Amino acid sequence: MNRTAAIARRTNETSIDVTLDVDGSGKYVTETGIGFLDHMLSHIAKHGVFDLEVRCKGDLHIDQHHTVEDCGIALGEAFAQALGEKRGLVRAGSAYMPLDEALAFAAVDLSGRPYAALDLKLLGREIGGMPPDLFNHFLESFAFAMKANLHVRTLAGVNDHHKVEACFKAMARALDAACQVDPRRGGDVPSTKGTI
Repeated sequence: MNRTAAIARRTNETSIDVTLDVDGSGKYVTETGIGFLDHMLSHIAKHGVFDLEVRCKGDLHIDQHHTVEDCGIALGEAFAQALGEKRGLVRAGSAYMPLDEALAFAAVDLSGRPYAALDLKLLGREIGGMPPDLFNHFLESFAFAMKANLHVRTLAGVNDHHKVEACFKAMARALDAACQVDPRRGGDVPSTKGTI
């Protein structure tokens, strides 16, 4: 089963190329022009055990919003393309992830019904030069483009860097669990509807 994708997204605000191998080994190249976003994307690859390349040239002279949003969209589209009809998938997964004093929980359902319920409990300060609202916006854009139900929350923590990093690692591990193939399904679509 070839579960790969290549997405090229071109707008007047961003130019993005994403390649994804769901059955990878955690290799990554992240070049978005935003160091902290690169750091979070690397965690998605490493902790989800996906091979991922994200290259983006965005209008950072304006601000980071379009780059963050469009990277989330392109990455979500890559997962949607790579997983196709989602035949044989486990479909849902969840994970806890600690990072020092922080603890995060994430759950994902590759349901075809996009939704994002997020509670990162950030304090309102920039993290690595990124406004905190952009982390929510990335996750929302990602979930909606992937057509997945995504819940991510911080359960404990003081340091916002630790909270965000724990949340992204938890999401990656939940996504990895959801993307696994369940051999018992025999390639069946994991829904009573017969389609996702």
